[in-house]
Amino acid sequence: MSTAPSRVYAARLVGLPIFDPQGDQVGKVRDLVVAIRSEVSQPRVLGLVAEVFGRRRIFVPMTRVTNIDAGQVYTTGLLNMRRFEQRSTETLVIGQMLDRTVTISSSSVTGVVYDVAMEQARNRDWVLSRVAIQEPAKGLRRRGQTHVVEWRDVEGLSRREESQGATHLVHALNEMRPADAANMIHDLPVERRAAVVAALDDERLADVLEELPEEDQVEILSHLDSERAADVLEEMSPDDAADLIAELSPETAEALLELMEPEEAEDVRRLMSYVENTAGAMMTPEPVILGPDATIADALAHVRNPELTPALAALVYVCRPPLETPTGKFLGVAHIQRLLREPPSTLVAGALDDSMDPLRPEATIDQVAAHLATYNLVAAPVVDDNGHLVGAVSVDDLLDHMLPEGWRDQAIRSNERRQGRQAGSRG
Repeated sequence: MSTAPSRVYAARLVGLPIFDPQGDQVGKVRDLVVAIRSEVSQPRVLGLVAEVFGRRRIFVPMTRVTNIDAGQVYTTGLLNMRRFEQRSTETLVIGQMLDRTVTISSSSVTGVVYDVAMEQARNRDWVLSRVAIQEPAKGLRRRGQTHVVEWRDVEGLSRREESQGATHLVHALNEMRPADAANMIHDLPVERRAAVVAALDDERLADVLEELPEEDQVEILSHLDSERAADVLEEMSPDDAADLIAELSPETAEALLELMEPEEAEDVRRLMSYVENTAGAMMTPEPVILGPDATIADALAHVRNPELTPALAALVYVCRPPLETPTGKFLGVAHIQRLLREPPSTLVAGALDDSMDPLRPEATIDQVAAHLATYNLVAAPVVDDNGHLVGAVSVDDLLDHMLPEGWRDQAIRSNERRQGRQAGSRG
């Protein structure tokens, strides 16, 4: 290990890019794997859990790590692409050690772990050396006092807790993109996953659910009380909520729809009424919709919304009132590139592209693909027989339905065969 800092904190490692010797990024750090033998001897750091292309998690032995600096990790480039599977003798620092209740031996102070530091020993092995602990808040203080102590001065790190909290793990998850947080939650032990789900707020949980496999979505939703499950579904995009509700039993689905806000439930019911793998079933009912009297400045302000996907931000849909789907008469779309070339005070109606026919809700997945390809679009309007806009299909919606199940694993296996990387092993 060359030019590495003397002490590295685990929570600051999460999300750092991992590079090979040529400077190409091969993944991101997601966790540390350690072997805890006792509360006296410092645990040896076995390696990193890395997320590589296709959102697969692999094990990177510390013997393959050549350098760690403030913003990146370098490896020898010789990585085993087999999916990481935790052994019974191993502990994940981020996934399992954060939020563990411990006691400082010298003072009997009790608190929870919010970070752990690792250092290189004389034999060049990396070991956990220090523990950052936060006491419970007292009185009017919003946060409790913090302590950083030696590993040997802490009691409780080697035992598993039945009711371990999730405050600091949730903080780490909130710093990640929803897809990355979903991957970490997917790999957590059942009891830790339950604690994390309980601690996440509804909006964040909805974002994460949208990125999880269907079986995980159903499992998580089934363990929520009905009121919270309905609240989380309301926070999801209507098309994702409709896909999830369709996986539930009819009785459960109807009960949750009844608990949702009427307007949110109406959007979901409408999407569920369309035949699977049609434009109607894939579309979102919430694209950027403006009236013909809106200005280009209004349109640009709407597409700046950071919650919009790039595909949905590429087009503005102009309709007569009402402007909620199903709208009044659909007039046409305005492309973001055209809007950027026009004076902000110009009416958006003057920049319409009405040269192409919109999609119908019953359009098949192949027809949607052909339409987007023919017109070089990343999104397209869906209009009913009466000329009302009912939604928009984006290219990411299309890919979600076109790609075969397990395509990520297939891509990884293909790349593994092509590169012929050598396998690493746990020390």
